[in-house]
Amino acid sequence: MAIITVSRGSYSKGKEVAEKVAKRLGYECVAREVLLETSEHFNIPEIKLVRALHDAPSILERFTYGKERYLTFLESVFLEHAQKDNIVYHGLAGHYFLKGISHVLKIRIMSDLEDRVRLEMEREKISADEARYILKKDDHERRQWGLKIFGIDTWDPSLYDLVIHIHKLTVDNAVDIICNAVSSEQFRTTPQSQKALDDLVLAARVKAELVVSCPNVQVCAEDGVVYVDTKAGPAIAEPLAEELKAKANKISGVKEIRMNVSPTAAFFSD
Repeated sequence: MAIITVSRGSYSKGKEVAEKVAKRLGYECVAREVLLETSEHFNIPEIKLVRALHDAPSILERFTYGKERYLTFLESVFLEHAQKDNIVYHGLAGHYFLKGISHVLKIRIMSDLEDRVRLEMEREKISADEARYILKKDDHERRQWGLKIFGIDTWDPSLYDLVIHIHKLTVDNAVDIICNAVSSEQFRTTPQSQKALDDLVLAARVKAELVVSCPNVQVCAEDGVVYVDTKAGPAIAEPLAEELKAKANKISGVKEIRMNVSPTAAFFSD
């Protein structure tokens, strides 16, 4: 039992690889489903979630935490899927959200630019120059998004357990490699790794509840004890702490809240 995340660029055949791996292993294959569930559960238009995932945040959004709120909602829904185990996820940010979980096999699928250009031309009925421009722009925006939101370069091979280049290696070759790797002892779910994931899920549920009224909140959890950290001006620190504590206590699985509100000169909320 394991979780497989597939990071990919547009027209890199990563989606095809992910779907074939899931079919062979009998795993759930997840991507857009997470967006749709997030959109429905949190009443956010899907297009806003897509932009939050693909576009680097503007200067204003970096102050108001606009995109981070949507990512918090998406993380909560995604981790609910991951908690079930036996899934292949080929959307953005999977390897970020599951950082530190040992039964996750992290894959990066690469493909030659000219192969991607050809596929984009065929599917979109556009010229080679147009296709190349779109792909390079998309790659740049995805890379900037990772750097601005998480401080991590999605092209850094050290983030992944396997980087597979689809060229000489075919899609079926990639599927064979991934299925063989995930059967290794290192990627099997253990009581310890499942507990770590359960803690992540609880923290994500709580943060999704708090982030609307407190966008700069940080949450972690361990064995039902939830640690909440944020910043606020002196005048609102105490009432904010009480508000957040009351909201967090409504979440199933929370046994205790430990709150820390640090003083700051400015606090943004809406």
